[in-house]
Order: sequence, then structure tokens, then C-alpha cells
Amino acid sequence: MIKLLFLTLLLLPIALFSKGTQLSDIPLPETAVLNLDPYPCDEACVQKYLKDGFIFSYLSYQDVETQNTFLSKEKVYYAPVIKNESTQEKKKIRIALLMPYKTIGRYAASTTNASFAYLISREAPFELKSYKIEDENYEEIKKALDKIKSDGFEYVIAPMTQAGEKIISSINPKINIYFPTINKKDTQNSSEYLYYGGIDYRAQIDILLKLSSSLLVIFYDNSEVAQQLSLYEEFSFKQSGGSSVVKFEIPQQITNLEKQIKNNHKISGGSFFLNTPIVKSGMIMSQLTLYDTNIANILSTQANYNPLLLSMTQYQDRKEMIIANSITINNDLLIETNSILQNDIVYDWINYTTTVGIDYFSHVLNGEKRHYDIAVNSNQMIYPIKLIQPSVSRFIPYN
Repeated sequence: MIKLLFLTLLLLPIALFSKGTQLSDIPLPETAVLNLDPYPCDEACVQKYLKDGFIFSYLSYQDVETQNTFLSKEKVYYAPVIKNESTQEKKKIRIALLMPYKTIGRYAASTTNASFAYLISREAPFELKSYKIEDENYEEIKKALDKIKSDGFEYVIAPMTQAGEKIISSINPKINIYFPTINKKDTQNSSEYLYYGGIDYRAQIDILLKLSSSLLVIFYDNSEVAQQLSLYEEFSFKQSGGSSVVKFEIPQQITNLEKQIKNNHKISGGSFFLNTPIVKSGMIMSQLTLYDTNIANILSTQANYNPLLLSMTQYQDRKEMIIANSITINNDLLIETNSILQNDIVYDWINYTTTVGIDYFSHVLNGEKRHYDIAVNSNQMIYPIKLIQPSVSRFIPYN
């Protein structure tokens, strides 16, 4: 019964949100620690309570004035536990979502959920409003941005493609817009109002290529991103002294690679770089095993950091695989809140970067400490990169 009540309370804001864009004005619950001690307590007494671990006795004397630096810092640390001015006077967070539904598909829902999950986890009033557009054309984007500005929003999360970002850049609306899907390296913008949260695939590639053999074998599909990355890998590999590159474009309909890899001595002993979606990558790795291909290792960017890889391949297929991962900071509360909304911020990098962006905007608005301590350089999120391997049942650090 307690679990049912808890779940009901958690889902209540979602029900409210589905009917509008703003939560109820009912104040947040408050916590008060009652002082039942019949004896007076001075500064030394309060410090002893704290030293002995009697936290609630310490909290009951928060009104005791002190010049003690240590006690002052502890008072700030425990402030969120009790009712105080810092938790009651937070500025309302107002965030707009600019959603091109046709171009971003399922991410229209998941980035909305990621934004909502973050905001309901913070003890602050907020307003989250979605502005839907069908396509990323100039007229629709301009109309939506004008509406966002007239509604008084100054902070926007916009999961756009590069084409949409380019249009917004040309409009230059002079409101703060964060693109969780785009890295600034792929733009030509220098506006102080536009922020970028996309993963830096080139930085991941540069790290991975340091682990490659003298022969690089590149698999890629016919998507624009995969083709761009393949060209960069070839160029960077040759610039660093690599001797030979072999490339295979793998269209979506191809399921058998016998022609490409069976008894192909040109690829023997090479490092295999996969610029393919997770299902296609699993197929490639299983056939490398099937045709007994001699490989140095298998390299991949963020694209294949997915638990599905562990279930769709045998350990023998993936044991030499190394993945560059930029999802390096996890927050249990936000993970669980997203999970309730059937949302993933552990493996899905766009949901993750959306959360990082709204966390940054929340910090700017309220001055609160960020959940994600990620550097921002020239309005671009700079994510740490860690190398990992898919082991028998989980991803582990690469040594």
C-alpha cells in the first residue's frame, strides 16, 4: 500500500503536466525539525551535537547565532533538510522546448521526458512548454521562435538537426537556445546565445585511433553522419602515420558479409572501426567471428554504447571491442525519475545531453550547484571521454 501511494504521488505531477504546461501553485512540502530539548544550548553545545553525530539535535538549534566558520558551513550543507529561505525563494524555472517532430522522431517524446524528469527532481517551481513544428523550414522555425519570445521564455531546449540549427543561427533570435543534438564543431556559429551539447565524435575517434594497428578497416552505412565520420577517420589515421585504409559501405539491406571479409587477406590483422547502428554492428562482429577474421581490435564511438550489444552478440564476437564513451557522470535520482517515465539517460546520449543542458540552464537561473560538473567552453559542453569494453555481462573500463 505504501509503495502504491508513493508511486501515485510521483505520477501526480505527470498527470497535471499532461493537461497543461505549468504545475499547480500548491506549495512544496516542507520539513521542520522540532526542538524538544528542555535545556538551553549555546554554540559549544551545538558543535558537540554535530561532532557526536546527533544531526537532528544539531538541526533543532539552527537559530543559534554563530561566528564559527565550520558551523556556518555545516548550516549551509544541511539547509536543504529543513525549511529555510534558500529553499523557499528559488526563482521559477521557465523552459521552452522547440520540437521538430518529423525530423527527430522518437526524440520528441524522450527529450521532453528528460527535461520534465529533471525539473520535477528539483525543489523549485517550474514551467515547461513545448512548441511543436512539423519541419525544420525557415517559416515554421521563425514563427515558433517569435511565439516563444512573446510568451516570455528566455531559455530553450532545441533537439534539432544541423539544418535546423543553421536556420536558427541565421535568425539570431537573441534568446538562450541549447542544442543537445549538435556539437559546435559542426557549425559556423559564434553567437553568445546558442549553446551546444552534442557528443564530440572527432575527439572520440582521435583517442580510439591511438589504439589502432597499422591497417584500418572502416565499416559504415549510407547515413550522412557515418560517411562524414568515415572520411575523418581515414584522414586522421593517415595523418598520424597509418599505412593502409580499407573501407566498406554496408547498406541497410545487406545481412551477409562473406564477399567482403571471407578469406580477405587485405584486412587481416587490421583494426576494425564501426560507424554503423547497433544492430548492424552486431551483425558485422558476429560475421567477423564466423569467417575467422584475424583482427587487432574493434573500435567504435558512442554510437554502439548500448546494452543491446551485450544480448545480440556472443562474448567471443565482442571481446576485442573498445568503445569511446562520453556518458561518464550518473545521478541516481535522475536515472530513477527518468525510468518512471520509461526514459533512458544512462545509455541514450541525446537524452543525457538534454539533461546536462537543462541542468546548466537551471544553474544559470537559480545559481544552484550543477548535478553535472561538465566544463563549458565557448558555449559547448566538453564531455570527458572514457574507454570501455563490453565484457561478459556489462561494460567495464578498458585497461
